[in-house]
Amino acid sequence: MLGSDVEERMAGRGAADGHAPDPALLDRPIPMTPQSRALLRVSAAVAALALAGCSYTAPDPTPTESIPTAAASIDNQARQFIANGAVAAVVRVRWPGGEWSKAYGVRDLDTKKAAQPDDRLGVASVTKTMTAVTALKLVDDRLIGLDDPVNDVIPGFTTSLHPPGPITVRQLLNHTSGIPEVNDALPQDPDFRPVLAQEMTMERELQLAGTLPWTAFSVGEFHYSNTNYAALGLLVQTLRHRPFAEVLRDEVIVPLGLSKTSTDRVDIHAADLLHGYVTLHGERIDLTDNSYNAGLPDSGAVSTMGDLNTFFAALFQGRLVSAASLAEMKKAPLSRLPYGLGVWMHSDGCSSGQRYEGRGGFWEYRTVAVVSDDGKYQAAMSLSVKPMATELEDSDTSKQRDLYSDQVESAVNDALDRLCQQ
Repeated sequence: MLGSDVEERMAGRGAADGHAPDPALLDRPIPMTPQSRALLRVSAAVAALALAGCSYTAPDPTPTESIPTAAASIDNQARQFIANGAVAAVVRVRWPGGEWSKAYGVRDLDTKKAAQPDDRLGVASVTKTMTAVTALKLVDDRLIGLDDPVNDVIPGFTTSLHPPGPITVRQLLNHTSGIPEVNDALPQDPDFRPVLAQEMTMERELQLAGTLPWTAFSVGEFHYSNTNYAALGLLVQTLRHRPFAEVLRDEVIVPLGLSKTSTDRVDIHAADLLHGYVTLHGERIDLTDNSYNAGLPDSGAVSTMGDLNTFFAALFQGRLVSAASLAEMKKAPLSRLPYGLGVWMHSDGCSSGQRYEGRGGFWEYRTVAVVSDDGKYQAAMSLSVKPMATELEDSDTSKQRDLYSDQVESAVNDALDRLCQQ
């Protein structure tokens, strides 16, 4: 359940920034790898879409079983992952009037039952985009301002973290608060099992991060930290007077009909789960149990590629937050920084604008969901990687996981490039 995603290491399975594992790829208690990219291309049946380009509007998507031309590179990449030892890969691409999905590999290495396109898995830091929606809804409802300080609003923020000055909602959302990364406060023993045997909470994340120094010069600089989103979860919980998981369910999951998305602890025997593995001293270990980070606002969601596409489409079509909040979400805090409020940015091969991504990575999984600026094109891909040691035991594996993430991200964006250019 740990990873090298800078967002999901040992505590929320966290992420870091800089050149450490991609911040969006570290969500669990132990370090995870960085960024990811992924997805498909579309078929000859979509040729008609070329007339309308990326802003074409059409009826509900019609599933396509054959491999669309635009999906060829994603299909090839997924097959290569499996040939190189990955457990499974799942992918789904949607465009105006069409949809394609496919699964590769097996659900688990014991039964070896074939993976299915709608199988569930932990999506790590993609959870942060969902959490950002709940935080921006607080702003839309005028319960707090985007540039209001949170120091005296979030329980334990001042006493646990000792911030060097006022910290705003915006700074938590775009990782410019300078807040220490909770995973850096976790034990770095190669045997991660004692850490994962515990259940992490938002409050505990703040307490752990508070054992690390928070300097004034770090405020205002981009520093990917899972702790930002633990704090945002507590902010939502405090101002809504309800548990964070309940708010996320009622404001995002239920309204969008995300029937296969939850923040609950999974039943590891459920048939529709993709299992993920690492090795420890050569022994294979199944990390599918999400008890450690279930429900955490930085990494605790379990979902499918279909649900992720539905979520990102709704968000960028303006159905979840106000137009003003969505516009703020798309703004990068620093020039050339490809991160807004809970979303990564990627160049759009069909326009001068941007696409937006959710990236997640545990040691065992890599996920990327990408959406066009208007929300009409979406692609999502997850990989259950080849079982290998964590970076706590072998530092070289972090580079391999990061490479997987980059390959996923590249495949997904290539698919959308080809789709909207048809």
